[in-house]
Parts: sequence; structure tokens; C-alpha cells
Amino acid sequence: MLDTVIRGATVVDGSGGAPFTGDVGLKDGLIAQVGGKLGAARREIDAAGALVTPGWVDVHTHYDGQATWDPYLSPSTQHGVTTAVMGNCGVGFAPVKPERRDWLISVMEGVEDIPGTVLSEGIRWDWESFPQYLDALAAKPRALDVGAQVPHSAVRTYVMGERGITHDEATADDIRAMTQIVAEGLRAGALGFSTSRTLIHKYQQHKYPPGTFASPEEILGIARSIKAAGHGVFQMTANHVGMEGELWWLTQIARDNQLPVAFALVQTDQTPDTWKRLLAHLDGTHAQGVPLYGSVSGRATSMVMGFQGSLHPFVLHPLWQQLAPLPWDAKLARLREPEVRAALTRMEVVQMAAQVSQEAALFLRGLPRLFVLHDAVDYEPPLSDSVVVIGQATGRNPLEVAYDAMLGNDGRDDGKGLLYFPVFNYAYGDLSQLHTQLQHPRTLISLADGGAHVGYICDVSMPTFMLTHWARDRARGPTLPLAQVVKKQTRDTAQVYGLHDRGLLAPGLKADLNIIDFERLALDLPHFVFDLPAGGRRLTQGAEGYLATLVNGEVTLENGQPTGALPGQLVRGPQSAPA
Repeated sequence: MLDTVIRGATVVDGSGGAPFTGDVGLKDGLIAQVGGKLGAARREIDAAGALVTPGWVDVHTHYDGQATWDPYLSPSTQHGVTTAVMGNCGVGFAPVKPERRDWLISVMEGVEDIPGTVLSEGIRWDWESFPQYLDALAAKPRALDVGAQVPHSAVRTYVMGERGITHDEATADDIRAMTQIVAEGLRAGALGFSTSRTLIHKYQQHKYPPGTFASPEEILGIARSIKAAGHGVFQMTANHVGMEGELWWLTQIARDNQLPVAFALVQTDQTPDTWKRLLAHLDGTHAQGVPLYGSVSGRATSMVMGFQGSLHPFVLHPLWQQLAPLPWDAKLARLREPEVRAALTRMEVVQMAAQVSQEAALFLRGLPRLFVLHDAVDYEPPLSDSVVVIGQATGRNPLEVAYDAMLGNDGRDDGKGLLYFPVFNYAYGDLSQLHTQLQHPRTLISLADGGAHVGYICDVSMPTFMLTHWARDRARGPTLPLAQVVKKQTRDTAQVYGLHDRGLLAPGLKADLNIIDFERLALDLPHFVFDLPAGGRRLTQGAEGYLATLVNGEVTLENGQPTGALPGQLVRGPQSAPA
């Protein structure tokens, strides 16, 4: 007898094939049968009118710390994620010598905006080596599967100490030691190796993480250790405007290793058409059988700004810096004062600051693309809805519009209003280039950054957005087929990371799946909560419409609420498909 039968669902199986109506049967944590009318089971779930899909496989998260204390990796599980891969962008917490723990926390805090106080309070350091870190992850019960990659910054610092931090060139002995650590991590179950060469990533007053300026000898030496291990993704985040200059060595690694290489592929304002040339390069390498992938986002990489967050248009203003340390109630009272509003919203102050500050210049340039978040989130807003245009229509300058929206002057006056600022992938004022990118066979849906940038980014809701926006609601251009959207974040992501046992509803594969009321599926408004260790703040976003999420055949969330079941495991290395 089957353990569970899901009755009468519309099955979107992850293959990209047309949806069909039928039952899905589960037994012993695996999918037993798909389609038709199945027999009796110990438990039956009526899914008539609902979708059944594989669970989402999110391959770009930063839960490296949170995974040691949060069994749900909230809010990923609220969006149907059943497998999360962390250790991206070259940052993480292993290997580490005891005296470098606080330093690794400072790197993660600076690069990924995860408060150091939260990490210091939450992490229990039960490891030094990367295999020991995996053992610590494996010992924690959790509601989803997790996998980890070996981070370059931690490896380089473990081997080279202060020389690694100050970006000294690695010696042959250094490189040999690093390759041994990476190989050891892969043998213990790491899913890959990650590095970063972007100048966006900084910590401790504009320092760059170790590995940012690594020599070709260092990078290629580590890549050879991945080839020797026989598995593992090489994941890299680079300067987006200079991405074309990185393609030669990434292509060489992918060709030589015949293992996946994934680089971040985003559209920037400075070079808005570079993505076309990057896709053309992927066309060529794809034709040659070279496993090179462009990691793309499902929507604009964006900041959500509010007075409770890390970033907003006033953070660099001297007056705000006086207000920032105040308790929230006192701060809100000051923000309500007309004199404070007048001082903070003077355009000339921002214009002067923009002459000496890159951050201020970014905000100033971004005002025509800064939007007010209303009751329903529009992630593809027209430029005519920007604070600049609203200001022109209402007799206010753009900063006044932003201030009033953040203060909540729509009747709330609670200081919890939010702004939406698309940073990447919005140079055209819409998501038309993503419509093209998402259909390419060598793009990898990624970059949701779960667990990171908790003070101003909440792109972890990407899996839900992919269905609601691209497969159903998009009004400013064509949508994408539902089956393609599901495949892109299940079978495709799983296959690149060697997880051949999931991402598809087929007999013998893992019973990781979502049951979704597609018509009711919707994103909640982003909002700030203070539920991290040490009372830390984070931006979060839930969803409605997930009827159930199952991992290894057990219901972990039902109608968005945890059931208490914790069947998730650490994924150690590539996973084979059933015979």
C-alpha cells in the first residue's frame, strides 16, 4: 500500500512537458507512481484543482550561519523551497581557525548584510575543517535539504592567514594547500566551490574579501582539484560591467573540467546590452558541449527601503546618522517633526554628497527608478510611477515623496512604509531582457540570496514570483509557459548541481513536492521582523496559496504553517537517479 496519494491534481512534473491531471503516489520517501487513478493509501490528499510540482531547488543562498540554528531556513520554506544550496560568492564559515571566527563573521556581515551580533549569538562553532562543518549541518534536524559549497575567502585565509587577507599573491605551496582543502571538502560532500571577484563585495570599511584578486594560477589550481574530485560546480560572482573579460578563463575551466561553471549574469545601467553578448557566448559554448552557465535572476535585483532597514535615501545624511541610534519610538517621533522632514529632504544636500560619495550618487541617479510599495507589490512598475513623476504631479521633490511614503503618510504615520529600488536588470525600465534570458538553455535561475542582505533585500521569494509573474500575471509583456517556469527552478537547477534524484515527479525520485492553489498564489508585502538571534532585524516576505510542501514524503508545511515534521537532510555530493 502507498503511504500517501495526492488525488486529482494538475501535475506539472518538472520535465517541461504539458501539465496533466492525475494522482501522485508516494512510498518510503520516494515517488512511487505518477498519473492515472491510483489505489488506496494510508493518507490521501485531495488536490483537485491544485497544482502539484516538484519542490523548488534554490542554488544561491547564504544560509551558512542560519542553517546552524533555524530548521526552516525561513522564509525559504514558506515559498516551497525543498533544497537550498549555500556557500555562494566565496563567503562562508569553514574552514576556520578559532582565532578567525569573528573575522569571518565580519566578512559575512559586510558582504551579505547579515548582522554580526546575530551571527555571533546564533552560531555554535562545532567545527574547524570543512568536513567538520558538514558534520555539524548533518546533525541538525531540519524541514528541507541543504547543500554547501567550499568558500574561497575562508580557504585562502585558513591557508595564508594575514597574507590572504591582504591579498598577497599565493605561492605554489599556498595553492597546493588550498587545493587539498577544496578536494577534502568535495570528498566530504561539498557540492562545489565558490569565489567572488566583484568590487561590490566589501567589509570593514571598504576591504575586499580574500580571493577577490587571486591570480590565474590560484584559480586554475583550485579548479583542477574540482576536476580531480570528479564533481562540483565552480560558482563565481564578478564585476558585472566587466564580465566579458572574465569569460576566457571561466570557459577554460568548464572546457577542461567538463564540470559546471556558473557566473552571475545581470544587466547593469552602465552597460545595458552586455547581457546580449554574454548570451551569445553561451550559445557558442553550449554548441560545443562546454558546461558554462549564466546565473540569472527571475526579477530585478532590488533593494526594499524603509526607515527600519539598512538602506534608504537618507542614510548618508548627517542628521539621519544622529537619529539612527535612537530607539524606534523616539526615532519615529523625530521623523514626524516637520523640521526633520525639511532637513532630510533637501535635494541640494544629496546633490552635494553625490559629488564625493558613490553611494549618494547611486541614490541620486536612481530616483527616476524609485517606487512606492503599495498594498500589492508590483515588481515590474512603469517608470511613470517613480517618485520623480509623483513629485512632479504633487508639487514635491522626489526625496519628499520618498520620505512621506516611508513615514506612511497614507493614514498610518507609523514609519513602516517601503520603497522599491531595482538596481540590476531594470535598465530598460521593464523585465524584457529577463524574458529572453529565462528561456536560454544555459541560464541557471539563481541569485535569490536567501538569508542575506536582511536589511534591504528580500528576493528569497523568487520561486513564488516566478509562478505568479512569469506564468500568470505579467501585464507589460509576454508571459512564459507554466511548465517551463517550473522546470527552470526544479529539474534544471537540480541537474546542474548533480542532484539527479530530485526536481522531477517520476517514480524512484525523492518525494519533494509542492501542492499549490495557483489561482490564489500571491506574495505578501515585504516587512521587517525582529526574530533573529539577539533580536536581530530582517526583511521577510511570505506567500499565500501553498497548500502543502512535502520533503521526503512528509508534509513539512501546510497552508504556510510548519507541521513540526523535520525530514530534511544534508545533501552530501552528487546524487544519482534511480536505475
